[in-house]
Order: sequence, then C-alpha cells, then structure tokens
Amino acid sequence: MSILLSDAMQAGSVLLREGLEAILVIAALAAFLRKAHAQAAVIWLYAGAVAGVLVSVILAAVFEAFFGGTHDDRVEAAVLLVAAAMMLYMSGWLFLRQDPAGWTSELKEKAAAAIGARTMLSMALIAFLAVLREGAETALFLHATARAANGWNAGILAGMGGALVLLVGLVIAIVWLAVRLPLRPMFLVTSAFLFVMGLKFIGAAIQEFQEQVMVPVHPADVPRWAIDLGVNPSWEALGTQLVVVAVAAVGLFAATRARPQPVAR
Repeated sequence: MSILLSDAMQAGSVLLREGLEAILVIAALAAFLRKAHAQAAVIWLYAGAVAGVLVSVILAAVFEAFFGGTHDDRVEAAVLLVAAAMMLYMSGWLFLRQDPAGWTSELKEKAAAAIGARTMLSMALIAFLAVLREGAETALFLHATARAANGWNAGILAGMGGALVLLVGLVIAIVWLAVRLPLRPMFLVTSAFLFVMGLKFIGAAIQEFQEQVMVPVHPADVPRWAIDLGVNPSWEALGTQLVVVAVAAVGLFAATRARPQPVAR
C-alpha cells in the first residue's frame, strides 16, 4: 500500500507541477472569452489545448522510441519562443481593448466582431503551445515513473486522476471567479498575466539555449524566491526581458496616442 501511495504522489505531483502553467494560461483566456460572450472562441481555445495533449503524447512516444526518452532542448526553446510571441501579442491585443465603452453596448455582437477568426486562431495556438511545452515533458516523466515502478500500476493511475481533477477544478474556479469581475479589470488582469508568462517563456527559452552552450551564461544576483518561481538568473535572460518590456511600453504608448479620441459633445 505504501508503495502504491508513493507512486500516486510522484505521478500526481509531476502532472500537477507540469500542467499548472498551461492550465493557468488556458483558464485566464477562457475566463476573458466567457466574460466577452465569445463562446465560439472558447471552443477554439479548448480545441487547441486538446490538440496540444495529443501531439504531446505522440512526441513523447517518438522520443521514447527513437531518442531513448530524451528531448531536444533546441526544439523546446523554439516552442517556448513562439509561445512567448503569441502571449505577448495577445497581451497587447487585450490591453488596447480594455475600454468598456466600446464593449458595453450590444456586448455580444461587438465581442463577436472584435474577436474574429484571426484572434480565435491565436487563442487556439496559445493553448496548443502552452500545453505542448509542458505535455511532452510530462508524458516522458510519467513514462519514467511507470518504468521505475515496473508498469502503470493503480497508484500511478490514481495519482494522475487526482491531479487531473485538481487541474480541472482550478480551471473552473478561475473562470467562475473571473466572469464576476467587471470587464475592464478582466481585460487588464488577463493582459498582465499573459505578458508575465510571455517574459517567463523567453527566460526559459534562453535557458534551453544556454544548456546547449549556444548562448553564454553571466549569472545575475537574483533572489532565491524568484529562481524558485522559474526566473532565469542570468543577464542574458534578464537583459532580453528588459528589452521586450521597453519595446512593449513604447509600442503601447504609441498605439494609445494614435487611438482616435472621442469627440466632445
């Protein structure tokens, strides 16, 4: 019994840890879309997540069969960079549409017009990449756990089931709470969250390149708690993130200044 419990805890913690970031991204976007009454876009978002799970399993099987269960850090870095770009794009899109005045009247119709096919594809791609980044690695970790336990025993399956329930519950809770927020805070919170996640993915991508000795490493004085949260403690990563923040700030300032101002009556 103790061995099965240990296997359950190990498998559950792997799935919960690796899936948490992807679940947070999907839940935040789903909450925003439901708040904007864009149900069609929610379907695209979840479809992207499901596709990410399926591709993750396929890639894990390929790596296990042909590469001995090891993944290519360069591929993971490329996925991280694309995901970061999509998150930063969507963050800016949300920030520029934070004004409730443009959404209050006939909200459902305006949301459908603003959240067009291109944006729905972006939502699906973000979900796909967020899940793919974690999914393939999770499948490999779980496979290694099962191999160490001499098979997929009841403990491993129970641990995975418990972690899945917790992750689904987290999605439901975030969406349920977020749809009760006023529209403007919902836009701003989702925009800020995606921007922070995009920066984090950039740091993770640079770390993958550093592990392949493709990018140098100059350690930065970063607090331990930040490192525990996944911050890349190198000047290469921090410098790149600061440049992205500066470019985003300039771009948003220019876009805000260029936005037509309402005519006074």
